[in-house]
Amino acid sequence: MTPGKSADTARPARRRLSVDRRREELMAAALELFSTRDAEDVSIDDVASAAGASRALVYHYFGGKQELYVAALKSAAEQLESRLRPHEGGRPLEELASGLRRYFDFVEEHAAGFAALLRGGPANRVGEVGEIVDGVRRRLFLLILKQMRVDEASPVLRTTLRSWIASVETAGLDWLEHRDIERPTLEKMLVDHMVALLGVASAYDGAVATLLERLA
Repeated sequence: MTPGKSADTARPARRRLSVDRRREELMAAALELFSTRDAEDVSIDDVASAAGASRALVYHYFGGKQELYVAALKSAAEQLESRLRPHEGGRPLEELASGLRRYFDFVEEHAAGFAALLRGGPANRVGEVGEIVDGVRRRLFLLILKQMRVDEASPVLRTTLRSWIASVETAGLDWLEHRDIERPTLEKMLVDHMVALLGVASAYDGAVATLLERLA
């Protein structure tokens, strides 16, 4: 192969890697900013400055701040969901504990992405952004049902599991802010929290009582 052909062959691969890496750098910079500030308070100039890029480059890759915001949150959501893919084979509560360890691995290793994904109130959770966050919660809910060997949740069980998921999210944000409790302790506490919630729910739903007996 001639030197000219070798160079021509190599260039496209380098360009593709450069584009992917640059997009990742811009999204990482955006997540850092969105994790501590409301989206409306972050400008394209802020992202460009944090990433060491030009304003024009951010627009080139994402078109605008909303597109960048959505892309960054989608990236964080996909990374979190990849951690939560089921590792079957254990008892339901063991699988739940294993899932929590992977969840908090993500919280610790990708703090900015986690905080940006969950930060803010209902006003920040509309449209496509709301769909991203709700999608993560919905898939986590279905994963827990699968771990518990439940095909369809009753209203009582549905409410219980969604309440627990909200508690896990809050615990993750609180842990990132304070880090004054050991992770294994927090994870065990959340498993115990699930059992306690199911215990309360079992007084209102016989099927939940049966489920709790099976889990115990």
